[in-house]
Amino acid sequence: MTINYKTVPSVCPYCGCGCGVYFEVMDGEVVGTMPRMSHPVNEGSLCIKGWNIHEFITSKKRLTDPLIRKDGSLKAVEWDEAIQHTASELKRIKEQYGPSSIGVLCSAKCTNEENYLLMKFTRAVLGTNSIDHCARL
Repeated sequence: MTINYKTVPSVCPYCGCGCGVYFEVMDGEVVGTMPRMSHPVNEGSLCIKGWNIHEFITSKKRLTDPLIRKDGSLKAVEWDEAIQHTASELKRIKEQYGPSSIGVLCSAKCTNEENYLLMKFTRAVLGTNSIDHCARL
């Protein structure tokens, strides 16, 4: 029996530092994480979250489809429907209760650039400064 093993270079998604990692892939499944020794950010080191990123990638609890609550329960929908529903609900809430009624939480699992874009969206589009970030997610 032949086992197909390879490492795939990537960037750790846990915080905005951008540490270099290799994902260990065995027979098409991510099974481990290794630090990239020559990466300029982490120089071969990883925090405990970085060492374990493969666990949330392959978690059976991970959402793979957008969900919308319909008739009291969550139903999987297509991305276009989920985005349209989210946009219309944000617009409705903003018009009915004002922009200060909306708050946004950023994630440490996003890059700095993604968090910056979310901040710009929150302030420029939603019209609120109610945005926070928790690096402990």
